[in-house]
Amino acid sequence: MRELLIEVAGKYDQKRGTGAGVAGQRVLRGVEGRTDLFLPDRYFAKGYGGQGTASTCPWIGVFDPDVNTDPKEGLYLAYIFSADLSAVTLTLQQGVTKLEDRFPRRRDFLAHLENRAAELLDSLPLRLIQGWTERPSFGTGDRPKAYEAANVVGRRYPIAGLPGESDLRDDLSHAASLLQRAAAAEKLWWHEARTDLPAVEFEPGKHADAGTLDGFHPKSSRDYIANIAAKQQVKRRDHERLIADFGPHAASRGYVPITDRVHPKDLILHRGGEAREEGPEWLVEAKVVKTGNPTTAVREAVGQLKEYSYFLYQKRDQPAPYLIGLFTEDIGVYSTYLEDQGIASIWKSGGGWSGSRMAATWNMTD
Repeated sequence: MRELLIEVAGKYDQKRGTGAGVAGQRVLRGVEGRTDLFLPDRYFAKGYGGQGTASTCPWIGVFDPDVNTDPKEGLYLAYIFSADLSAVTLTLQQGVTKLEDRFPRRRDFLAHLENRAAELLDSLPLRLIQGWTERPSFGTGDRPKAYEAANVVGRRYPIAGLPGESDLRDDLSHAASLLQRAAAAEKLWWHEARTDLPAVEFEPGKHADAGTLDGFHPKSSRDYIANIAAKQQVKRRDHERLIADFGPHAASRGYVPITDRVHPKDLILHRGGEAREEGPEWLVEAKVVKTGNPTTAVREAVGQLKEYSYFLYQKRDQPAPYLIGLFTEDIGVYSTYLEDQGIASIWKSGGGWSGSRMAATWNMTD
């Protein structure tokens, strides 16, 4: 990434336009195909230098497909260069293009961006944003000022004093975690009300059709190598593996597992043969039990299930979901505790799945 940022700063020239033969534009267009940028897992990057008219501030977007892939709206990360190319800022940005037409007055548009940025900033823990709260300065003009107003957090780097590659990777990894937190807050706050709570009855033995897994695409469960501070660590994906294993099992019991476009939820289930908008919904939170001690996993599951149930369902006037804690191993006495909280529990057991009384009632255990 360091080499790329230096190359863009050295070759980009707004006066030369956006033609295919322009060196700076060629560098930016090549970003999407590069495999040497060491981005966070699943993320992809794309360079932007304008269409038709060259941008005042060239930039490189870094996107998490689970959060957003469109820089015109939503949240994403970006390396935005100042107009004079003397500095670049790694920023957590709000998309601005699709918002502009909603505000006849420019000052109202900028104020809206700044207010949303302030609300998102307030959702982030103070300990994680130290050194990231200085407002960026990109230059004069409408678009640079919009980028400044849309900034949630950012870190500015002078090109002449650009940090080393390992420091840039650490900062990008940190920014990715801030993006995840801000995206979760955005989903909790800005929503549209839907339907009232209907009466729900469960019909055992009702199985799904052949399209059951169409919306089930869990993240890769393969272990991967992470380069951290000039050393390599093997990162395990037990969480993703747990979801990937449980989805087909749920489908075999007549449920439709869905992971697509449900972030920040891990997994939701619907009964086969019922429209998603009409039938009951099961909200599943997956947790890895570490070193044989389920205490932390159970606490985290309870917190997230209750939080999501309140913000993503109750506050949106949506039907309350059935709650399930999904674990990598037996959680012992905590199973009864969870049932008292209205939460079913399911865990891997040998080659199958065991669980609490509610889970068995729903035909989700072996």
